[in-house]
Amino acid sequence: MNEKPLSQLYLKDTEFQNLMQRRIFNVLLVASPYDTFMMEEDGRVDEQLYNEYVSLHLSSPPRIARVAHIGEALNVMEDRSIDLVIAMPGMDISETFIEAKNIKQRFPEVPIVVLTPFSKSVSRRLSQEDFSGVDYVFSWLGNVDLLLAIIKLIEDKRNADNDVLEVGVQMILMVEDSIRFYSSILPHLYKFLLKQSVIFSTEALNEHEKMLRMRGRPKVARDYEEAMELYAKFSDQMLGIITDVSFKRNGDKDSQAGLRFARYVRSKDPYLPIIVESTESGNRDKVGDFDGVFLDKTSKKLPVDLGKAIMGSFGFGDFSFINPNTGDEIMKVSSINELQKRVFDIPSSSLLYHACRNDISRWLYSRAMFPIADALRSHRFNSLEEAPAVKRLIFDLIVKYRKMKNRGVVAEFKKGRFDYYSNFARIGQGSLGGKGRGLAFIDSIIKKHPECDNFAGVSISIPRTVVLCTDIFDEFMAENDLYPMALSNASDEEILRVFLEAKLPARVRDDLKALTEVVDRPLAVRSSSILEDSHYQPFAGVYSTYMIPHVDDGEEMIRLLTDAIKGVYASVFYAESKAYMTATSNVIDQEKMAVIIQEVVGKDYDGYYFPSFAGVGRSLNYYPLNEELPEEGVAEVAVGLGKYIVDGGRALRFSPYPHKVLQTSTLDLALRDTQRELYCLNLNEISDDFKVDDSFNLTRKSVQDFKDTDALRLTVSTYDANDVFIRDSAAGPGRKVVTFANILRDGAFPLAEAVNFMLTEGQQAMQRPVEIEFAGNIENEGELNGRIYWLQIRPIIDRKEDVDEEVMGLPDEALLLKSGRALGHGMTDNVRKILYVRPQTFTSLHNSDIAAEIASINRRFVEHDEGYVLIGPGRWGSSDNALGIPVKWADIAGARLVVETALENFRIEPSQGTHFFQNLTSFGVGYFTVDPYGSDDFVDIDGLDSLPAEYESEHLRLVAFEQPLIIGIDGKKGNGVVKKP
Repeated sequence: MNEKPLSQLYLKDTEFQNLMQRRIFNVLLVASPYDTFMMEEDGRVDEQLYNEYVSLHLSSPPRIARVAHIGEALNVMEDRSIDLVIAMPGMDISETFIEAKNIKQRFPEVPIVVLTPFSKSVSRRLSQEDFSGVDYVFSWLGNVDLLLAIIKLIEDKRNADNDVLEVGVQMILMVEDSIRFYSSILPHLYKFLLKQSVIFSTEALNEHEKMLRMRGRPKVARDYEEAMELYAKFSDQMLGIITDVSFKRNGDKDSQAGLRFARYVRSKDPYLPIIVESTESGNRDKVGDFDGVFLDKTSKKLPVDLGKAIMGSFGFGDFSFINPNTGDEIMKVSSINELQKRVFDIPSSSLLYHACRNDISRWLYSRAMFPIADALRSHRFNSLEEAPAVKRLIFDLIVKYRKMKNRGVVAEFKKGRFDYYSNFARIGQGSLGGKGRGLAFIDSIIKKHPECDNFAGVSISIPRTVVLCTDIFDEFMAENDLYPMALSNASDEEILRVFLEAKLPARVRDDLKALTEVVDRPLAVRSSSILEDSHYQPFAGVYSTYMIPHVDDGEEMIRLLTDAIKGVYASVFYAESKAYMTATSNVIDQEKMAVIIQEVVGKDYDGYYFPSFAGVGRSLNYYPLNEELPEEGVAEVAVGLGKYIVDGGRALRFSPYPHKVLQTSTLDLALRDTQRELYCLNLNEISDDFKVDDSFNLTRKSVQDFKDTDALRLTVSTYDANDVFIRDSAAGPGRKVVTFANILRDGAFPLAEAVNFMLTEGQQAMQRPVEIEFAGNIENEGELNGRIYWLQIRPIIDRKEDVDEEVMGLPDEALLLKSGRALGHGMTDNVRKILYVRPQTFTSLHNSDIAAEIASINRRFVEHDEGYVLIGPGRWGSSDNALGIPVKWADIAGARLVVETALENFRIEPSQGTHFFQNLTSFGVGYFTVDPYGSDDFVDIDGLDSLPAEYESEHLRLVAFEQPLIIGIDGKKGNGVVKKP
């Protein structure tokens, strides 16, 4: 083969050199290191942009500069040319809009785009902001495609007159006034258009007209007049229209504006494709008169519907290998993966035909595989005898490229490459999901700190992990036609049964087989949805996590693993998950499921597998005790699997500065309030009958069962009943008490220091308070005394809203309820009803019945979108009936304030750090702890009892007030009040 590189690049048509004259060369991204990492890891933004520009023979893709704070933007812009500012607000949204005005005054020609999280509280804040300093506001849902769409939108706006009117590039008009929906739709739209560009890249250069139709330029109109203006200007070059139904016309909201516009367009152009989107299904029947396609914006599969609608007009860019003599298609490949697998099957004559025309290298350029494309293009293929060498070259280049790209990042899973030393790999090309991104972010933090290899005698790392990306979920759902069942009202058990009967894509099964041949430990199969652990609406603990043992029978191991994956997929559509969707105003078009397959941290102790410890930590302590400070953080740790803590068990609570542990401060507390049981994976009785309850194969064992093993080393002390004394050693006879005294007090293992490190570095990287999960093994391995595995990181919601000091300072007689330990922040004034557990008749023996009764009442509140205050004794959400009422989130989804009270005969230490708490705070639900014994806390039960009951039973009363209650929470001071109407 001739090694001389080609002297010229493709795409040298003169007209196309005139495209995109006014481009964005420098983008200033204002975002925290965490937000920046999410974009880079999940989307490979620079690569996507470069792919687009190379396909136009343009050599200078945009460069992205980054600052962490909006206040730094002006300094950067004074020193260098910036063409676009994209700002993600920090804790103070108003600050971003104020600074945007300052930037606009100094640089009026620079477009400014604001990305805000989507939540009801943010929407309320936005309605009060001054938008005069920004060009667009987009809703950030964690989808990195949106960043590419924004840059493209601004460029297309700058170049539309030339590219569309002069060159003839086609345009798509989208009419939409909802920030929420155009933020969701635009990335999908650009994704389709970029795929259509691939078709052009793989066609002959003289396919000029077809290329023009593949180069869509989306334009966004936000009211009727703007839509009419754009249509009048670009109607001859319009590829199609996507329009909402309800938006402003003549300054007022017109519920039929989109239909009016569509009918006008149809009167001018009888064939132009029109897609109508609406939240009102009644509009479906109104699009027939202009032959429009109707899409339901509330559909749980909106992107699927949108894709099908666009596919009716556009094509996709599979590579077709043809017979050069007949022009017939011989084979088709749709991905770089498929090309690698099938390259040796390509007939030599077809390969020579396409290689001589640079078709393959162009196709690779369009997919951002630039190093492979450059190398392949530089080789001249002149004869059939060279075909075997060319095939090997293509194969080797793909393998080499993947290795190069994956070095130091999340690697592409390859069956022949994944081995014992592999740490983090992905199967599929979609998103890693929330937990997956979090793990990748953790790994990036650890890589910046070499001391994690030996942190005071222990290593800090993440477990060996493989992520099934979200595109595998999409493929699984589509191939098995599961949406009708998944979106039905079928029971959780029936949904799980149908999912277990479905089949995963064959190639995924092959990869999983390779994985199980390498990993010889139990596996945790965890959910990692796109919305999970996002900034403003984490879905922590909603979806399933299955743990499966390692078995020697390869086929049985694969069956256990695939069933666990399908079980996690099914949990997206369980009743509790759907309640979450309702509560967060989300639909499943944003909720795509990735799955994390991860080694379970732990050891085998006589057929029971669990870690030496597992825990959660928070960098912001909502319940500071004694001399603790909120900013010092707090952690809970337990022996065994972390599910014990998630379920609200008696874990050991400590500050990372463990001067004193409350639960072990007295003998009585240590014996009463410390862990007595632990969760473990039962290796003796392996169950293969997967259930909706993802803990079906976990066993709850007594701590005492392991007193004669090495499992409790350094984590327990021994109670000497004869001397009435706790000895800080696991040796000798007597009850074992989980105190962690050797670790937290004597420093035999640097757990507190490691937790402090993880919380400090995590908070600094995220630029907001964080919650982490961790687990570890205490052992002796040469220099190391053990290993700590950092399992998860997510932000703690810290809403920065004004608190009414007048309400917070009201005298007790003006209050219904007062707490000195309140979780949350802000004011609520739209609740009129209180549901409370009657203290006079309360007994923990009836806690399960009370939970079921509350769930029934709560359903009526949710159906009517009405909030209420919930009051009851002990820990809400505990799986232990002795500690509190075992409700799940779906059982109390309508509550706006949850109150745990202490009774004289039922006093439980407040829970903290569980998934239940994370979800409560993420939805802005206040949580009060009221302990009237030794504090000023109180609940005016007599006052509530004096009111007539809307509902009353043996255990519960529901009362209503004529006027709304005012709820105030000062999260910084931990104070909460409920004012009488």
